[in-house]
Amino acid sequence: MAKAGKRARAIAETVDANKAYTVADAVALVKSNAKAKFDETVEIAVNLGVDPKYADQMVRGVVNLPAGTGKDVRVAVFAKDAKAEEATAAGADFVGAEDLMEKIQGGFMDFDRVIASPDMMAVVGRLGKVLGPRGLMPNPKVGTVTPNVAQAVKDAKSGSVEFRVEKAGIIHAGIGKASFAEDDMAKNVSAFLDALVKARPSGAKGTFVRKISLSSTMGAGVTIDTAEISQ
Repeated sequence: MAKAGKRARAIAETVDANKAYTVADAVALVKSNAKAKFDETVEIAVNLGVDPKYADQMVRGVVNLPAGTGKDVRVAVFAKDAKAEEATAAGADFVGAEDLMEKIQGGFMDFDRVIASPDMMAVVGRLGKVLGPRGLMPNPKVGTVTPNVAQAVKDAKSGSVEFRVEKAGIIHAGIGKASFAEDDMAKNVSAFLDALVKARPSGAKGTFVRKISLSSTMGAGVTIDTAEISQ
């Protein structure tokens, strides 16, 4: 524990808490501080000027990260017949209908994304209390309710990331691994922020993006200058 505390202090000392860094400098700093024995996930946290309890201030969307996420995304698909075959061929990990619903009701949760063809939403809707709180409920706004289930599976597998604002007005997302090249990680950061700005809701007034922080699993948060994005 003492060694871990010493390492954390050493990492914190490399970051100027009063400075807002460019995307490139923030990425370089986060990567240099990712010294764990595993490939740390790089996460972004964004404080938004919204109150998500109001429907016109809810922020959610999806972004395809240019360099992917570095994570093996497990995809469950609700589909039947030809659509089920398409999903399986596209690489879905679990495909089913009422049988998959019953499996999930029984406690099965070994997946990271849920996709559904529109005709299956009556079945999926019965899982609202299970999937909803985990942010896994399929939604047409982020492309997870779609007749093109094969493309949705491919997007999920190749690096699409869903984002949704939390109660405190903050969005968190994993956007890559510390082993990524700096240029690839910077592209992912920029793509995520661009998608976030485009998802600005009609009810958001004043400054939309208030603070951006980048960190690795075991590293200190590095503040990114909001001037790096167009609001």
